[in-house]
Amino acid sequence: MALFAASEVSRAAEPRELAQRVWQETLAAPGVHVFVSEHVFVSEHVFVSDEHDRIAATCMLVTAPNLLRGGRRHGFLENVVTRPELQGRGHGRAVVEAALARAWADDCHHVLMQSGREDPRVHAFYRGLGFMPGLRVAYVAQRPSVSVSG
Repeated sequence: MALFAASEVSRAAEPRELAQRVWQETLAAPGVHVFVSEHVFVSEHVFVSDEHDRIAATCMLVTAPNLLRGGRRHGFLENVVTRPELQGRGHGRAVVEAALARAWADDCHHVLMQSGREDPRVHAFYRGLGFMPGLRVAYVAQRPSVSVSG
């Protein structure tokens, strides 16, 4: 959770009890794989209060069965996050490469991912890992907002 808070990519699950339930559900779900890269701080100026503060990057791979593509699975890459101060040191690349290796080992036909970031460095990062823009068009349906009266 500290990594997600530091990254400011999206609002994380809160309160802590909800986050713990979601994490347990994530770990129990078939076809869901979470990858992390640790950074060992060796500076006297950095105090690591908790082993979880060493997580430099993470991503999640979700694989699902598919009746098309000859029965080969779908892969979806989600929640790719690297601590801002550790970007450019290979942590993000390591977790995405591990996720792709797992997807290919699980016989996925392809791995889909989306990015809502406008930073060209983010898009260069994904292209450098083999993701190709423009092969598909992504559409997003957002949950309708519920107005509360009263």
